[in-house]
Amino acid sequence: MEAVTNKTLEKLKYDLVRAGLVQYETIEQAEEIAQAQNVNIGQVLINSGALTEDTILKFLEAKLHIPYVNLDDYTLDKKCLSYINFSDAKKYRIIPLFKIEETLTVAMADPLDLFAIDKIIEKAACSIEPVISSEASIIKKIDEYYKTDITVGEIFTNQQSFNYDWRDELHSEDLSDNHIQKIIRAVLKQAIIEEVHEVTFQHEDSGFGVNFKKHGEIYNKGTIPAVLTSSFVGKLKTLAELDPSVSEVPQLGKLNFKVDDISLVASISTFPTIMGERIFLKIYKPPKKLNNIIRDDKSLTIIKQVLDNPGIILVCGSPLSGKTHIIYSLLLEIAQKSRHKNIMTLESLAKYNLENVQQCELNENVGFNMDKASRFIEFQSPDVIYLEGIKTKETFDYYSSLVYDDKIIIMEFLANNIEDLRNKMSFSDFESLKELISCIVFIHSKDSIEVFDKSTAQKYLA
Repeated sequence: MEAVTNKTLEKLKYDLVRAGLVQYETIEQAEEIAQAQNVNIGQVLINSGALTEDTILKFLEAKLHIPYVNLDDYTLDKKCLSYINFSDAKKYRIIPLFKIEETLTVAMADPLDLFAIDKIIEKAACSIEPVISSEASIIKKIDEYYKTDITVGEIFTNQQSFNYDWRDELHSEDLSDNHIQKIIRAVLKQAIIEEVHEVTFQHEDSGFGVNFKKHGEIYNKGTIPAVLTSSFVGKLKTLAELDPSVSEVPQLGKLNFKVDDISLVASISTFPTIMGERIFLKIYKPPKKLNNIIRDDKSLTIIKQVLDNPGIILVCGSPLSGKTHIIYSLLLEIAQKSRHKNIMTLESLAKYNLENVQQCELNENVGFNMDKASRFIEFQSPDVIYLEGIKTKETFDYYSSLVYDDKIIIMEFLANNIEDLRNKMSFSDFESLKELISCIVFIHSKDSIEVFDKSTAQKYLA
C-alpha cells in the first residue's frame, strides 16, 4: 500500500513548530492521524483547524523561496497541457501554467516531490520551474482544463445500420489529436449496436485485437495496428482515470459515456500477461424502475413484501444475464420506498450512483477488501446490505447471521438454470443460507424473470 504524503511538509513539519505556528504535540498527533487515514499531514492540520491552508502556503513560500500563485482567476496556456497528461496531473497534483523557451512553469501542491518533477521532466523533455498553489485549486483547474480530454464523447446509434464497422474510423484519414478517442468511441458504438456487453483488447501477432463476447463465445472484430497500440491503451486508461504508465499490475477503473442521450458506464480492468497487457471492458446499462422489469403482478407483490422484512434476497442467473441490473433496481425501490433506511453496498466498482444508497467500493490497493469491509460494516448500522460476488463459506455465514439482527441482505449467485442452482445449493456450505432466503429472483433472460417466495424457494432447494 502506497502512503499518501506531502514530501514538502514532511521535510518542513518541525519548522512549523520552530516558527511558532503549531505545537510539537499537534504535529505528533497529525502524523498519527495521517498514517491511520492514509492522507498527508498537511490535510490533517487543515481539517483539524490547527492551521489554515493560506497559512501553510505562505509559510512554504517564505521558507522555500518558491512563489505562491492563486489559481482561482488564473488562465492557463492550453497549449502546455500536452506536456502533462491527465493521469499524472491528477496523481501528482500538478498542472502546467505556461512555457518560456525551454522552461515549463508548473503549479504544484508539493514542490519538493522530486520524483514527480523528474517524471514530468522526462516526459515533457524540458526543464521545470515549480510554483506553489493550493491542492484544491489545482484539482479544480485539472477538472476544468482536461475535461474534453477525459470524456469519450457522445455516441449516436438511432439511424445507424447493423453493418456499422468501427474499422471505418480506424482507417479514416483523420490526423487530429483526438483520432484515438474517436476509435474508442467507434468500438463502443459497434458494441452497443450489436448488443454486446463485454469487449476485450489483447495483444496478437498483428497488433491489438478487438474482441466481442456474446452468448459465451468470443468473436474477433479486427485489430488495432501495433503502431497505434500504445496510444490506444494510454488514452483508454486516461479516460478510465487509470495510470497509463503502469502495466505490471492489474488496475480497475470506470468509463462514463453517453449513447443517444442515455448515460452508460463501463468497467475497465487491465491485467498483465506474457504477451502484454490485456484489457477487459464491461458495459452496464442504467437501472430501471422495478415495475418496468417485473411485469407480473404476483411476482412484483412478492418482491415488495420481502423488501419490508429481514431476510436474504438471492438474485440468480447466468453470466451477463443482468443480475447487477436487477439488484440496482431493487436498491432503487428500497431507497424510494424507505427513505429513512440505511442502505449500503460492497462492490468492486459502483456502476451507477444511486440516490439515498451508501455505495462502497472495495480497494485491494489500500487493504479495503471484503474481509475488512465485513469486519467493520456492522459498525455503520446498515438496514440493507448488497454484497457483490462473495465466495467463502465464512462470508456467507457471517452475512446470513445478520438477518437475525433484522437486516435485509441482497446477494447475487451464479447459476445457469434452476437445476444448476439446486445442485450448487446442495453443498453443506449453504445450509444456513438456505434457511434464511426470503426470496429468489431468477433471471432466465431479459424477457423471462421468475420470482420465488420463501416457501417455494425452500421447496425448490430442498
